[in-house]
Amino acid sequence: MDGVMATATFSIWRGESGKGQLTDYPTEVSEGMVVLDAVHQIQAVDATDLACRWNCKAGKCGSCSAEINGQPRLMCMTRLNQLDLSQPVTIEPLRAFPHVKDLVTDVSWNYSVKKGIKKFSPRKPDAADGTWRMQQEDVDRVQEFRKCIECFLCQDVCHVLRDHHLHDQFIGPRFLVHVANLEMNPLDTENRLEDLRKLHGIGYCNITKCCTTVCPESIQITDNAIIPLKERVVDDAFDPVAKLIAMVRGK
Repeated sequence: MDGVMATATFSIWRGESGKGQLTDYPTEVSEGMVVLDAVHQIQAVDATDLACRWNCKAGKCGSCSAEINGQPRLMCMTRLNQLDLSQPVTIEPLRAFPHVKDLVTDVSWNYSVKKGIKKFSPRKPDAADGTWRMQQEDVDRVQEFRKCIECFLCQDVCHVLRDHHLHDQFIGPRFLVHVANLEMNPLDTENRLEDLRKLHGIGYCNITKCCTTVCPESIQITDNAIIPLKERVVDDAFDPVAKLIAMVRGK
């Protein structure tokens, strides 16, 4: 690279299956580089067997998620000029998922979770040409949730998964966003509220907003997805007026 401006040290986690240690790699860095550039340079020069997952290098595939100085981030979107290069830059794998090797973790649990969520079930078309009609505000409301690139940074920072390891009881913020995308779609006829309460563990979320903070797409996960879902679940399960209406209608 042109314009070498400094030598920085990157302390990268090396090891397999959860066992390993941080290894320091001094390397030359130049203006405009991101963390993924430095990792690739270290792979090419100092550690050809370093395992690292990446794909697009444009912040859209979500593959290069890692913990940089303890903060879940995308390596391809973290510029070196955002970091203090006078100190070693630590790069570690995501902690909420099983470790495979070096910076690679097994995130397949997430795909299993998604399979367990009731799929989109649209109502019958309401136009003669077989299409649907919906208000623009309804389109805009769910469009935000479709920006998710499934980097799983929100899953990694969530204390329910990261610290308490309740993967068998809680689907995590990424999939609460997915459920919100379905539940708030006026074309959908499925009801997932009971599943949210009993199967998906929405009650475990205490809305600390840590998931929103790390989202590279700036999705307002807590305010626009999780809190509205919590309100719907509470209304459905515990609202006495709603229960009375349901009883009357049942008669």
